[in-house]
Amino acid sequence: MKSFLKIAFLQLSPTGTLEGNLEKGLRCCREAREAGADIALFPEMWSNGYGIDRPFELWREEALDSGGEFLRSFGEAARELGMAVGITFLERKEDGPANSLLLFDPHGDPVLHYSKVHTCDFSSERRLSRGEGFYVCSLDTAAGPVQVGAMICYDREFPESARVLMLKGAELILVPNACPMEINRLSQLRARAFENMLAVATCNYPSSVPDCNGGSSLFDGVAYLPNQPESRDCCVLLGGQNEGVLVAELDLSMLREYRQSEVHGNAYRRPELYRELLEREVKPPFQRPDRR
Repeated sequence: MKSFLKIAFLQLSPTGTLEGNLEKGLRCCREAREAGADIALFPEMWSNGYGIDRPFELWREEALDSGGEFLRSFGEAARELGMAVGITFLERKEDGPANSLLLFDPHGDPVLHYSKVHTCDFSSERRLSRGEGFYVCSLDTAAGPVQVGAMICYDREFPESARVLMLKGAELILVPNACPMEINRLSQLRARAFENMLAVATCNYPSSVPDCNGGSSLFDGVAYLPNQPESRDCCVLLGGQNEGVLVAELDLSMLREYRQSEVHGNAYRRPELYRELLEREVKPPFQRPDRR
């Protein structure tokens, strides 16, 4: 059994229609599989290209049922290709549309259904319903079972998101994204991987999409190796700005050996001293800026 997991980042521009995004998305899934990918990941809210900077009445009608034709098509593609697919969409829910990801395993079965917990309530995302938890699934792959969780874009700015997923056993966090990936946001992703000893795979839109700039990335979380005196760069992939299907390899054996011997993650936590983290402030200590 191989120890490398190949992840495809579908850094794509949306077409402007649901039908076009379906056709382009399926075509690029096939391209990813031809490149040997075990998992294909889409950027945030691929079903409508994160097109929510419009009147709410317009994009609210674009919400999809999780069991509808758009999602079923990607499940069927996952089964036919023998490749996991993390498809993102605006989801129809009773309390309002949600920003969601559905992960299909290589058999075409949905194994992880996640809705964005930390919505950007200082922007048009205030209209979205929020997810109520972080989840981890066991994903069947050619490299064996892999424990996979998910965050979406703004979730990465809260260390608790990745920390909870680590505590639930995640080895890999999938992060669909739709914003500029500049040095500070990339540093957040690097930090989430380093402090939790897990891999973080982020797929963004290319620079042809407003307020995005590509930069899809994979951080493997391995900061030290026994035969190297200095720390290593855990960045496996940092994509450019252009549209494309990017593929990177995650060395699962290296990651798992590291998790068994290093001091981060859950090794020396003192949760009895963290109770202030559970207290919810009534007012923020500063005014939220109008940006993502």
